[in-house]
Amino acid sequence: MSTARWVAVFRAPLVNPAEQIRLAEPRSFADETLRQVLRVAGGGTRLRVHLTNRYSENELVIGAARLARHKTADEIVAETDTAVRFAGSTQVRIPAGATAISDPVDLPVTAGAELALSLYLPEDTGLAAFAHIPAQPGWVVAGDRTSAAALPAPEEIGSRFFLTGVDVLTTADAPVLVAFGDSWFEGVGSTPGANRRSVDALNARLPRGWAVNQGIGGTRLLTDEIGEHGLSRFERDVLSVPGVTGVWVNFGINDLILSGTATAEQLIAGFTELARLAHQAGLPIYADTIGPFAGAIYPGLSVAEGIPVRRAVNEWLRGTPVFDAVFDIAAAVQDPDRPDFIRAEFDSGDGMHLNDAGAQAMAKTVDLTALAAHS
Repeated sequence: MSTARWVAVFRAPLVNPAEQIRLAEPRSFADETLRQVLRVAGGGTRLRVHLTNRYSENELVIGAARLARHKTADEIVAETDTAVRFAGSTQVRIPAGATAISDPVDLPVTAGAELALSLYLPEDTGLAAFAHIPAQPGWVVAGDRTSAAALPAPEEIGSRFFLTGVDVLTTADAPVLVAFGDSWFEGVGSTPGANRRSVDALNARLPRGWAVNQGIGGTRLLTDEIGEHGLSRFERDVLSVPGVTGVWVNFGINDLILSGTATAEQLIAGFTELARLAHQAGLPIYADTIGPFAGAIYPGLSVAEGIPVRRAVNEWLRGTPVFDAVFDIAAAVQDPDRPDFIRAEFDSGDGMHLNDAGAQAMAKTVDLTALAAHS
């Protein structure tokens, strides 16, 4: 008989609200209920929730936390509403910079289920760590309304706060792939609330196991700027994920266009180090080629400088043996007549992010045979 174990089914890497480059505005909460929706990638008999007070100088007080199946918008399926406890208490105080993992919650789920986590925040939180563009709305309302089936006249928000993960207790022998990278994983450009990110699209293809999403829009492989750089956060966001059996990486665009351009040699060294870290931990690692961005509409980016570096690094990626497999998403989504540009049918409209169809095309480049060979 298989032994039950805790395995990650949802992840949400958060960034410092004090970041100099902000893709959304941070905020604080006081005497408010925050309801956030999440989709689990796998199933299990019980759940546990990860919350963080990372980057804060203030103690975080959770006055109440409840988990339920999501119905629609801010509504929950009332009969599934369940208290989330921490060391037996419905309240928890998380010190500055610390994290908390809940007690097991008796709420069985299957892969693809949507849950709603409601947190009552009675005291001023200060500016909170957040996922600034998670492609999933949340809702805020005054007072403790954590048990409300529907929130009264809530404010809709486009960022995620405090929640960093959900694990399930399962006996399933299911490999967990960590999608570790940037906005092409986080889902910028996909339809908000529709779960049409590239990682979601891959999960629909996987015959066994699932992927969890550790993408941060704007993050870089080599430099801290929006979140810690990839090499720095690898241990926390990959190696510490319960049940991880492999890692899928997508980095490079932001290293080429934000605040100066990395050289090909620097990026190649960074990718090589990622592979070393994964293999040292006994994990297979799969890399994407760097997608096109010549049509980027945002001012101040180093687009022209980054294009030749992208070409050089992609040439190296397509031939290197340092990864267990390389998936050529650049070839899959580029305009065949203008390969530095995204194909029109895959362009979200900003020239550097994929729409829902582009995310599907990205997911289809993943070689399932390669994944199976190492799982």
